[in-house]
Amino acid sequence: MASLAASIAKVGSNTLLSRILGFVRDLIVARLFGADAGTDAFFVAFKIPNFMRRLFAEGAFSMAFVPVLNEYKTQRGFPALKRFVDDVAGTLGAILFVITALGVLGAPILVLIFAPGFASDPDKQLLATDMLRLTFPYLLFISLTALAGGILNTYDRFGVPAFTPVLLNLSLIGCALWLAPQMERPIMALAWGVLIAGIVQLLFQLPFLHQLRLLPRPRVSPRDEGVRRIVRLMIPALFGVSVTQISLLIDTLLASFLATGSISWLYYSDRLMEFPLGILGVALGTVILPKLSRQHAAESPEAFSETLDWALRWVLLLGLPAAVGLFVLSGPMIATLFYSGEFTAYDVLMAERSLMAYSLGLMAFLGVKVLAPGFYSRQDMKTPVKIAVVAMLTNITFNLLLMFPLGHAGLALATIIAASVNALLLFIGLLRQGIYRPLPGWWLLLVKGLIASLAMGAALWLLSGPTPFWNVWDFGERLIRLLGLILIGGFSYLLLALVLGIRPRHLLRMNPAA
Repeated sequence: MASLAASIAKVGSNTLLSRILGFVRDLIVARLFGADAGTDAFFVAFKIPNFMRRLFAEGAFSMAFVPVLNEYKTQRGFPALKRFVDDVAGTLGAILFVITALGVLGAPILVLIFAPGFASDPDKQLLATDMLRLTFPYLLFISLTALAGGILNTYDRFGVPAFTPVLLNLSLIGCALWLAPQMERPIMALAWGVLIAGIVQLLFQLPFLHQLRLLPRPRVSPRDEGVRRIVRLMIPALFGVSVTQISLLIDTLLASFLATGSISWLYYSDRLMEFPLGILGVALGTVILPKLSRQHAAESPEAFSETLDWALRWVLLLGLPAAVGLFVLSGPMIATLFYSGEFTAYDVLMAERSLMAYSLGLMAFLGVKVLAPGFYSRQDMKTPVKIAVVAMLTNITFNLLLMFPLGHAGLALATIIAASVNALLLFIGLLRQGIYRPLPGWWLLLVKGLIASLAMGAALWLLSGPTPFWNVWDFGERLIRLLGLILIGGFSYLLLALVLGIRPRHLLRMNPAA
């Protein structure tokens, strides 16, 4: 279990670096471009291929590819494994090339589908279309990068794939600072940054595949048995693993009908919510999927259940305080990172509202990251699909109910309601099928974690003060105060947790009572 914790630390630390650079990127974009029609157009142009990346590459494809890859690795020998990798790389690459070509040609239609509200503003629609033609090929490169990352993760090379997203942020920062001033339409530099990043991210991982002797020689083989199994697993997984991304995309679609700036407010608040979700949720999901796949192949149901229990304890003991802290410090975080001449005090207030709504669903988002692999590692795609359909209908219903009375914050709230339904039904499904059997002591641990988190939140609320005060201070003072509050919050939670009886063994051991 210590090795799993070390892997999570490795993935989490690289993700932390990526998230920090992501905040630097967003800070630069907010200060240079603000929250206007241009940034709305870019976020739509970036969100479409990014959504498809999460849907296909890091979502359904990874969930289908990794279990089959583990089977080839453990049961069929290296020559068969190499042929399998070559066949998957060639077939996936051919399919993605066709999809990319269709996406570039159909960019105007895609903008109308994903942001129909832009139809009332021809200039915004044209700008989004031009940028989408540059950003859409990112899907091709990043999906092949996900293939490489899946191979590396199967061989416990977690650090390289976890570091790769750093390159996207560096590319966007560089293009915003140096390319934008040279262009007639400076915002277009960000679209170029996305395209460059996709190429660089793929090239970065190839030497590490070469070290494993698994650098693909792509071969288009749609009839290969392993390829066909992945396709069969991927089709239902598209809905089950990606309901959160679909919900966020629906937010963007509906936000295009709301006030100008709504898409940007949702984007910036989502980026802050993605900070703990990326560090903890992505790390947990990345590490436990190969582990669960091996345990299922070895027919070890008890070890399988204990791995899920261990991951859920991480969600409780680290995710709950993160959600409380994010809710209480929503305003200070938005003000510190984004408030400037272009990103106004009104923008801070609007983004704060949606971030507070998103924070209420952080535990649900984390739960889905842990619970969904419990099904996909067993190659059970039907159950998550049924649950995803229910969650999707929930999201659409609450979007329509809440978007007009609450604006963009209503869309964020609808998203977290849907995520909560998704996580709850996944949890119930694992219990009913006997796949997961909670270890003793969960209720007491839950109460202790809740008390420590709420006490920490109360302290932060008293110390942070009203958000408008933060707009008065300069950036340096805001940053120092925010970092101080985060340190105080982390220390107070740790101290309270220890006083209440929470110990390191709850995170480090499969069975903390053993």
